[in-house]
Amino acid sequence: MSKLKPRERDAVVQALRAGVVPKLGLRHLQVGRVHEIEELVKDIDRIADGGSAIRFIIGEYGSGKTFFMNLIRLVALEKGLVVMFADLAPDRRLHATSGQARSLYAEMARNLATRTKPDGGALASVVERFVSQVQQEAETKDLLTGNVIRERLAHFEEMTGGFDFAEVIRRYWEGHEAGDEDLKSAALRWLRGEFSTKTDARKALGVRTIVDDASVYDHLKLMSAFVCAAGYKGLLVGLDEMVNLFKLSSAQARNANYEQILRILNDVLQGSAENLGFLLGGTPEFLMNTRRGLYSYEALQSRLAENTFARDGLIDLSGPVIRLASLTPEDLFVLLSNIRAIMQGEDDALPDASLEAFMAHCSSRIGEAYFRTPRNTVTAFVNMVAVLQQNPGTEWTDLIEKIEVREDRGDDMADIDEQVGAAPVDDDLAAFRL
Repeated sequence: MSKLKPRERDAVVQALRAGVVPKLGLRHLQVGRVHEIEELVKDIDRIADGGSAIRFIIGEYGSGKTFFMNLIRLVALEKGLVVMFADLAPDRRLHATSGQARSLYAEMARNLATRTKPDGGALASVVERFVSQVQQEAETKDLLTGNVIRERLAHFEEMTGGFDFAEVIRRYWEGHEAGDEDLKSAALRWLRGEFSTKTDARKALGVRTIVDDASVYDHLKLMSAFVCAAGYKGLLVGLDEMVNLFKLSSAQARNANYEQILRILNDVLQGSAENLGFLLGGTPEFLMNTRRGLYSYEALQSRLAENTFARDGLIDLSGPVIRLASLTPEDLFVLLSNIRAIMQGEDDALPDASLEAFMAHCSSRIGEAYFRTPRNTVTAFVNMVAVLQQNPGTEWTDLIEKIEVREDRGDDMADIDEQVGAAPVDDDLAAFRL
C-alpha cells in the first residue's frame, strides 16, 4: 500500500468523523466486497470497449453504498473513463417539468471528472483537449480546423440534439481562436445545462435548443460520444440518494421518473447505448417497495427481479441489481485497523485488544448492526482515537464503556414515516396505522 499523504490523511479523518465518504485515500480503507468490485471492473472494461452497463447498488443506510460507488468511480478514472456523479435531491431528479432534471444535469456536469482532474470541474479540460487534437490534425493534413471539427462531429447530427451540440463545440473553437473568453464561457455554460431559456442561448451562441428537463438523457448520450471523440474511453454516470424518488409524494411524478429509468435500462440491455454506464445507489426500500419503489412500476419489477436460483449461499452478480453484502466482523476489524494506521503512528498505536474490546462494546449496544451498517461504528471509533491523541495519558480502557453507538436507521426517511395515516391525494391506496 502506498504511503498516505498528510493532505489525504486529514481529508479521510475529517470525512469519517462527519460520517461521510472521503473523496481521497479510499484505497487505504477498502475491505471486503471483492466479488462485487470485480464485477463492476468488468462493466468498466465493457464500457471502454464500446458497450454499456447499468447497475443498481442496493444496501441499507450506513452499509457503504456511497463508499462503494466512489471506489468504482476512482477505478473508472484510472481506466481512462470520464465520470459524472451527483446526488438526487428534492430539486434534482431524472424527470421533471420545472427545471429539476436540468438542475441534476448541471450538477453532474459541474462534477465531471477525469483522471487528471478527479475532483470535478473538468468539462473545460475535455473540450480543450478535443479542440487541441482537432487543431493538430488540421495542421498535419493542411486542412481548415472548422472543417475537421465538422467531420469529427458529423455523426452527432444523427443523434437527438446532436446538431446544436456540435455547433456549440464549433462556437467554442471560434472563441478559442479569437481569444473571445465570453464566447468560450457561453459555450461551456450551454454544455453544463446552465441556460434556462432558449432565447438566451440563441442570443449567445446562435443555437435553438438548450439542455432542458426533457432532454437530460439524450445529452448524457451526446456527452459520452463527445468524450470518446476527445480521446477518453467512455462515460460513467453515478446517481446516489435515489431514495429521493421514493420520497416523491406524487405518484405521477414518481412514475415519470421510473419511466425514465426504464428507458435507460432498456437502452443498456438492448445495446442501444455506447460507451456509457450508470451506477444508481439506493436502499432496499427504494427497490422493493411495491407501492412507492421501483417494484411499483411493473415493467421495472420484471426486469430487476432477482434470479430465483441464487439462493442458499449461491450468488449471481450478472444482473442489473447488486446487493452489497454485509461486512463480516473480520472485515470490520481490518477496517478499524486501517483507520488506526491512518490516524496513529506505529509508536503510539492502539493494541489489537482495544479494537476487539471496542467491537464487543458496539455488539452489546446495537447487535449485528455494528458491522452490517458500519457508518456510526466507524465514526465512534474515529472520535475515540481523536480524544486519545489530544489527551496524553488517557487510557483506551477508560473510554470504551463511555462510547455511545446508535443503530443507523436512516433519519432522512422520517418524512415518509410521518405520512403514514395521511395518504398523498393522488395515490390510489389509503395508508393506516395499527
